[in-house]
Amino acid sequence: MTKKQRVLAVLRGEKPDHTPAGFSLHFPAEQSQGEAGVRAHLEFFQETGTDLVKIMNENLVPAQGTIQRPGDWACIAPIHRETPCIRRQLDFTQAILARYTGEGYSLGTLHGITASSIHPIEQAYGYEGSRNLLLGHLREDEGPVLDAMKRIAQGMCELAWGYKKAGVDGVYYAALGGETRWFTDEEFARWIEPFDRLILSEIRKAGLGVFLHICKDQLQMTRYQSYGALCDVVNWGVYEAPLPMEEGQRLFPGKVLMGGLPNRGGVMTQGTKERLVQEAERLIHRFAPTGFILGADCTLPTQLPYERIRWLTEATKGITLS
Repeated sequence: MTKKQRVLAVLRGEKPDHTPAGFSLHFPAEQSQGEAGVRAHLEFFQETGTDLVKIMNENLVPAQGTIQRPGDWACIAPIHRETPCIRRQLDFTQAILARYTGEGYSLGTLHGITASSIHPIEQAYGYEGSRNLLLGHLREDEGPVLDAMKRIAQGMCELAWGYKKAGVDGVYYAALGGETRWFTDEEFARWIEPFDRLILSEIRKAGLGVFLHICKDQLQMTRYQSYGALCDVVNWGVYEAPLPMEEGQRLFPGKVLMGGLPNRGGVMTQGTKERLVQEAERLIHRFAPTGFILGADCTLPTQLPYERIRWLTEATKGITLS
């Protein structure tokens, strides 16, 4: 099987020749975009041998004005296919795919509604500050904030269709907002879930595979249970959430699970080669042959040696599937 055929077999519920693997990381700022970004991606794919070819997305919704009160969200303009942040990401994706000579299953990264809504204010307020500001403004006067979020969500739908035209096989949807320290269950259902579902539905309509990544820690994972109908693969912080793989199987029945390894510590970053391969074997014997892609909780550290990922992708070839 080619790498793409291997992933597609798992997505169809079939037994692959061996378990596919997918890992990614954020490249240094100077290698995150443009020609340097293209070369960095191609080197990563070549050196690690991952079955998933995930194209990172640092082309974020930009700041468009000072936002201090709920009404200030009116400064967020409609987003369409030719909006610079969307156009740059699509051109970047096409440039990578045009020079990629491997056989992997390609994924375009799409930031969900929560992340995309804080991007215009994150530079001014920082991550924690922007999360607090978005939440506070929604609680104070949701109308203008939700109007802006609707425009952002429509822009993400445009990105999904643009990815389809660019030639990717699927979309890696980074969902945010399930942390218990931010929204309540009721607020999540009112303000976040409808937009997430809108975008996920549009990715489906575009005919792309949907890889749902549920980001961050201290998660109320049941908030995402209904998302299962709109995705093919689910990936979350097994160690960060925390939520064991077995519980994830029950929460998302019939879905392919991706992950199993920590991303910022433990065996993934500090274990010996022997220990890391042993953990991969344990996961594969427990969750394969069907319905499982070996991966990590989230993006790996930027400076992680690529050989550590290569150890895993090479190891999967020698692990017999029962």
